Amino acid sequence: MKILGILVILYAIFFVVIAVVKPGVVWNSQKTERLKKVLGERGAGIFFYIWALLILALGIWLFTQ
Repeated sequence: MKILGILVILYAIFFVVIAVVKPGVVWNSQKTERLKKVLGERGAGIFFYIWALLILALGIWLFTQ
């Protein structure tokens, strides 16, 4: 479970990087464009932060099991 927890934590870090750096490949994809259309630019960034926080909590929980 520790390895899975570490992988999930790395996945959460990936979402934080997306929210901060906003790489063109991800930030301008069709799915993200639809998300930005519904939530706005700032809302989409907040969505990525919240999603990263939830995934991080799951990763920490898996790591401690």
